[in-house]
Amino acid sequence: MKNEIIIYQSDDLSERIEVRMEDETVWLSQQQMAVLFQQTKQNISLHINNCFRENELEQLSVVKDSLTTASDGKKYKTKYYNLDVIISVGYRVKSKLCNKILYLGEL
Repeated sequence: MKNEIIIYQSDDLSERIEVRMEDETVWLSQQQMAVLFQQTKQNISLHINNCFRENELEQLSVVKDSLTTASDGKKYKTKYYNLDVIISVGYRVKSKLCNKILYLGEL
């Protein structure tokens, strides 16, 4: 599968998330997860670190580094996390959105 970026926007147009599709899964940065779950980036980081500390997920298989161009034109290394991490964080922050998505996936 080729790499794709899919743009999701909230109904009220206040939030926008560019979701990376690569290697048959989705990838989000901590900042994107913060927007998705309406949490702070620090809270997302805490939950991600707990996933790894508790050996829930193997960091080498669920994290990718990528160069991202910022608004200032400079390139920065950004960590992206796959769907396994996104779901784990969603459970940990008790996100209604994540629970709804998981419920629909079980139908």
